[in-house]
Order: sequence, then C-alpha cells, then structure tokens
Amino acid sequence: MHEFDWSSIPGSLPFLWQGMKVSLEITISAVVFGIVWGTLLALMRLSAIGPLAWLAAGYVNLFRAVPLVMVLLWFFLIVPHLLESLFDLPRGADVRLISAITGFALFEAAYYSEIIRAGIQSVPKGQMAAASALGMTYAQAMRLVVLPQAFRNMVPLLLTQGIILFQDTSLVYVSALADFFGAAYKVGDRDGRLVEMLLFAGAIYFVLCLGASRIVRHYQNKLKTA
Repeated sequence: MHEFDWSSIPGSLPFLWQGMKVSLEITISAVVFGIVWGTLLALMRLSAIGPLAWLAAGYVNLFRAVPLVMVLLWFFLIVPHLLESLFDLPRGADVRLISAITGFALFEAAYYSEIIRAGIQSVPKGQMAAASALGMTYAQAMRLVVLPQAFRNMVPLLLTQGIILFQDTSLVYVSALADFFGAAYKVGDRDGRLVEMLLFAGAIYFVLCLGASRIVRHYQNKLKTA
C-alpha cells in the first residue's frame, strides 16, 4: 500500500509558482489573441464576400477537427525554425513558450469565433437597421452597436472557454515546458513522490477552476437580472 508523504510540497512551492506563472501567461496571452483573431474570423464567416467566408469556415473546421496536442506538436516543430529564419535567432534558442502561446491562440480562436459569431447573430437585426438609418456604415454599426451588445452577452461563454484553456495548458508537457503541471511532475519524479505531487496539482486545478466557474456563474446571473 502506498504511504503518502507530503513533505516535499512546501519546499517545492517556489518552483511550482514559477510553473503556475507560465500556465497563466499562456492562458492570458492565448485568450487575448484568440478573442481578437476569433472576432475577425467570426466577421469573415458572416461576410457576404464568399472567399472570406469560405476561408474562415475552413480555418475553423480544420482546427476544431484536429486534437489540441497535435496542434501544439506542429507549432513546437514549426515556430522555432520560422523564428530562426525571420529574426536570425541562434539555432537551438528556447522559444517553447512562444510556440505554446501561438499554438493555443490559433487553436482557441476557432472556438472563440463560433462563440462570437453566435453572439453577433443573437443581436436583433433591427439594431443594424437602426444604425444604418442613422447614417452609419456597416463597419461602424458592427463596431459601435452590434459587437458591444454581442460581447456583453458572450462574456460568460468567453470566460468559460478561458477556464477550459487554463486546464488544457497542461498539454505543453509535450515540449517539456515547465508549466504548473510539468513543474509538479518534475518535482514528484525527482523526489519519488509523483502520486502526491500530481494529487496536489489536481487539487490546485480543481480549486482555481471551481472558483473561476463560480465567478462566471455569478456574473451570468447578474446579466439575467439586469
């Protein structure tokens, strides 16, 4: 029977915190860039210009049909060579963090675009007609009237997708990048306490994600009563 020994956790907290910062950096960066690129994709899919709509639909369908871990592997192999050639970086430079952020951002943008597209379509069409009657162009009406209303309705879903993204950051282990999960695994493997460290890491993920989900639910309830 396995005897639990949690004594290695206190001394490893600084190292685990460094890993948590990596996880949070990937999450925040991928959420920001994912929403920006996802918004553009959503607008392209709703565009009356056929090639733009087809291109965006192809992008979304491609990334939604491929496992995330495979996308990360692609970018861990492609991005370093691309950066070396574009910026004359020394061969072997550690760009794993940039690769991870790029992979997550482009992957999540496909999911954000569907959320944003649904949010735009949920805004009554009369809003666009009213904006046109006031002399606004399509771009002005979308930027000033439709998107603000759509994003207000979409915030809970966007935040929920961000929570899922934070959980998925553990997949960066494929590049040996020391995120929170990777740091916990390394400490557990080093000290011979892998079970304890993985249980501890799982508990931290559970507490953080549960707390974030409660905040999202509270915000969602406020929107309903507003």
